[in-house]
Amino acid sequence: MKGDIEGGGVSGEEELEPPQLGRKYKPVVPHDSAVLEMSTIHHGSSSSNSKPIKVDSHENMDGPTLDDSEANGPKLEHKLELFGFDSLVNILGLKSMTGEIFQAPSSPREGEDAPPNYERPQVSEVKLGTMMGVFVPCLQNILGIIYYIRFTWIVGMAGIGESLLLVAFCGLCTFLTSISLSAIATNGAMKGGGPYYLIGRALGPEVGVSIGLCFFLGNAVAGSLYVLGAVETFLKAVPAAGIFRGENLHSAIVDLVVLYDISIFLALDFGLETITKVNGTTTAEPIETPSSHDLQIYGIIITILLCFIVFGGVKMINRVAPAFLIPVLFSVFCIFIGIFVAHKDYPATGITGMSLESFKENWGSDYQFTNNAGIPDPEGKVYWNFNALVGLFFPAVTGIMAGSNRSASLKDTQRSIPVGTLAATLTTTVLYLVSVLFFGALATRDKLLTDRMLTATIAWPFPAIVYIGIILSTLGAALQSLTGAPRLLAAIANDDILPILNYFKVADGGEPYIATLFTAFLCICCVIIGNLDLITPTITMFFLLCYMGVNLSCFLLDLLDAPSWRPRWKFHHWSLSLLGATLCILIMFLISWSFTIVSLALASLIYKYVSIKGKAGDWGDGFKSAYFQLALRSLRSMGANQVHPKNWYPIPLIFCRPWGKLPENVPCHPKLADFANCMKKKGRGMSIFVSILDGDYIECAEDAKTACKQLATYIDYKNCEGVAEIVVAPNMTEGFRGIVQTMGLGNLKPNIVVMRYPEIWRRENLTELPANFVGIIKDCIVANKAVVIVKGLDEWPNEYQKQYGTIDLYWIVRDGGLMLLLSQLLLTKESFESCKIQVFCIAEEDSDSEALKADVKKFLYDLRMQAEVIVITMKSWDSQVRVFNWI
Repeated sequence: MKGDIEGGGVSGEEELEPPQLGRKYKPVVPHDSAVLEMSTIHHGSSSSNSKPIKVDSHENMDGPTLDDSEANGPKLEHKLELFGFDSLVNILGLKSMTGEIFQAPSSPREGEDAPPNYERPQVSEVKLGTMMGVFVPCLQNILGIIYYIRFTWIVGMAGIGESLLLVAFCGLCTFLTSISLSAIATNGAMKGGGPYYLIGRALGPEVGVSIGLCFFLGNAVAGSLYVLGAVETFLKAVPAAGIFRGENLHSAIVDLVVLYDISIFLALDFGLETITKVNGTTTAEPIETPSSHDLQIYGIIITILLCFIVFGGVKMINRVAPAFLIPVLFSVFCIFIGIFVAHKDYPATGITGMSLESFKENWGSDYQFTNNAGIPDPEGKVYWNFNALVGLFFPAVTGIMAGSNRSASLKDTQRSIPVGTLAATLTTTVLYLVSVLFFGALATRDKLLTDRMLTATIAWPFPAIVYIGIILSTLGAALQSLTGAPRLLAAIANDDILPILNYFKVADGGEPYIATLFTAFLCICCVIIGNLDLITPTITMFFLLCYMGVNLSCFLLDLLDAPSWRPRWKFHHWSLSLLGATLCILIMFLISWSFTIVSLALASLIYKYVSIKGKAGDWGDGFKSAYFQLALRSLRSMGANQVHPKNWYPIPLIFCRPWGKLPENVPCHPKLADFANCMKKKGRGMSIFVSILDGDYIECAEDAKTACKQLATYIDYKNCEGVAEIVVAPNMTEGFRGIVQTMGLGNLKPNIVVMRYPEIWRRENLTELPANFVGIIKDCIVANKAVVIVKGLDEWPNEYQKQYGTIDLYWIVRDGGLMLLLSQLLLTKESFESCKIQVFCIAEEDSDSEALKADVKKFLYDLRMQAEVIVITMKSWDSQVRVFNWI
């Protein structure tokens, strides 16, 4: 292949002769495949409809699609509005201020900073306040079965001191997450979706959907665990209610006691109240356990009943929720009354009452081996330490997102979410801290470690109150899960990111019935499976993953401090959010590094799926702001000084205005875009595709926008990493002078101008074209730009055409080395990797050609370039001048 690249000069040939050897290529004609793919883009104003570009399924590349109606945005290009004034203009009757009718944003991604719609609602739906909308759901989710069954055992194992540290450690994580949640929730109007909405608008749709779906699965499966816990407790308290005969199993081999999660199956340990001493070791007697069929039948019935309550809407939930919460709070009150009225060996052996002696004895930890049921056993297989207790206790502080999950049903999200969430978090944390002190002073360590239902033993006036509290607390938590999970799924579907979720969409203010049925179906499936000991640890990971996403969102927004970041909640700082995110990931690895990896892998798979199959949308997320600030900082750090040769990257300015005619609606020569790709090493670097539109700017502004869209679409179609720019100027010369002077910023200005050689200027007798062409080259020289002129562009190969032969360079030594660099960049492309470089050097007759050849070879060797050097001798310029004068 002969060299078609001419650096800094113009060839005197009128047309490129077809090569004698090698592959021949056809010029671009109206029926070319690339032309046909782009021919459906029509010129016109921005108001005209553009047909999408269709590509045959048998082509190697997918064509672009240019449509005025974007998948995730408004149909027409609106002017930038920092605040959504449309609804305010409508309600004040100021429509005459604008000449066009604005459509109010209908989805979360349109008008993110827009205030709530001020138009009078047609139907007033039921909205929840801080107490019933946030505080009660959070309290119901946080205060659960672990407090009743596991908490006294944790105090006995870790001691009072480390138990206080454990509660403070886990509580600090959720408290910092609540602060981050409060800051993001008060930064503008918050729509449905809760944590998904907050994370998605801060970290982008891909991250938001991946974490949101994981959080949805966590809530859905947790609902089944809560239901099974309630059923297990009921069948333990009332054995006669069992339909099938129970199984006589030793509680020590019950493998459903999950050590690292919400573990509703902890209720299986109820039967361990009956204990004996065997050789000084406390062991459990064989107990009657409920049949798995009873668990399945009752679990399905309860799930269906809870589903009917959720179908009743917000009103029904408001009426039922207090009925679940009040007995729970009353049972906690009865436990504290029982603590104060207890005394030595009353109401059971091992209880000392509020004793300073017991407090001192139980202050230190007593980590030891236990059997699978948690009973101390020197030959046990489970060894407990602080890390294991973190995994056991942390589910007792989860549930802080229960209020934000129903954000669409709140009257004032900016007030209710911070106040309700923080109040529930602080209330339960204080309850746990006080309980540690009281339980540690109440009984001996042996009693704390062996009596798993110590809370029921000491409850005043009788233990049944605690059983009722356990059942209602688990049912209340299940109700909140079945209420929040469908709304979360509906919010993800409404954003129209994944088409597969379109079935779960709901209208504004509507109830997510289909999403509720799907959530109930998942719960019923989990209830039927029953043994979820491998799934339940992942649920806790999903919760921690969501908390980490909220903290990272607040950290990013706080650190960037964009003008739109103005939360009403002032008590926040990026360092607190970073600490909260660090605690989340630390707790995940403390619980189980294997389940942490599984959870992160699942979230990554969902992220990849969304990025491939999802509809892209610009939500103004924090990453875009970070990229913007990083670009500004990098641009300032580069300064205005000349770039060092080692850091030099080609930034080509591709002049798309054709010398001649191109097929209709093709904004750039197809082969010119292919050549631009060959000028960058492994695609690194930026290309700027520019074209000039003759005319007046005011009259042609809309046409320029349409042409810019078409050119940008074509760039994406050709897989070129670059940007498109259209300049309106009175003529081509003035337009190019403006481009070459102003295009780019600082050291990111274009350093190479690439354009096509005008082969047609003599054939079509275009008298003005040579002057314009030479004038453009002069402008480039004045602007200190390198010039690359491509001749015979119609025959330039595409990326799928393999080339063989040589790349011939007639090297002008003082060209700065650009031609040598371009030849090396060509070799990095797959289509040119089989070619070799030949460098032709010009020498005078009286010079030592062999020495010149050796010097050039040494020079190329030092530059790590492999090329064959050929020296061509010619008469000196002075001798040619003398001959000319003699003639």
